[in-house]
Amino acid sequence: MRYAHVPVKQAVISPSALSLMYPAESIPNYSREQFINDLLNEHETEIRRCLKKGAHKVQVDFTEGRLAVKIDPSGNLLNSFIDLNNLALSRFSAEERRRIGVHTCPGNDFDSTHSADVDYAELLPSLFELKACNFYIAMAGEPDRGHALKIIQKYRKSDQRVFVGVTAPADPRIETAEEVRDMVLEALTTYRLSASVRLTTADSLLSAMTLPRAARLLLLRSARACWATKLAEKRIGSEL
Repeated sequence: MRYAHVPVKQAVISPSALSLMYPAESIPNYSREQFINDLLNEHETEIRRCLKKGAHKVQVDFTEGRLAVKIDPSGNLLNSFIDLNNLALSRFSAEERRRIGVHTCPGNDFDSTHSADVDYAELLPSLFELKACNFYIAMAGEPDRGHALKIIQKYRKSDQRVFVGVTAPADPRIETAEEVRDMVLEALTTYRLSASVRLTTADSLLSAMTLPRAARLLLLRSARACWATKLAEKRIGSEL
């Protein structure tokens, strides 16, 4: 944090991903139960160290969630991942969990994905069972973002804030400012009929502060014509 001039979000790997390192055959004098306990202890230490050093948010990367559905369509593997990650999250207070989030995506290894063919409908209902307050959901590369956004609207709990991705790292083409603006407004439009999520949705415009100035200007210009006008101007305009 020595050189940062803006809030920093630090990513860490999930316990569920690391749990896969234990072999199918038991390790002599080191049971799986011991391994999981050590894993949870180290994960807790890692997150607490990040928070202590000043991380604004700590993001737990849970990219294997969607892949779990592909490997095991019954959902048992996904549920076991959710349970393990919740064991880790339960070690933190409600106040601490406000600074902890979970990221999900279909993978982005060597410009490819491992589970983009899995419908978000198979993952998102379980994802929001995690005891986290912030969710960073890859959305730009989805073929039907509206479908995914409606699922988020249905299953997101009142204390959970969602940030939707507006750039696709696996696509070599750079999104235009207009495209980024439209994706943000699409998310706002999806929530427009739900008064209980308006503030949270509008607050998520704070994530637009990381966008190029051109995209932020376009977003503000469009926001003046949408239902979130006053709040959008306050949140975005003051930062331009």
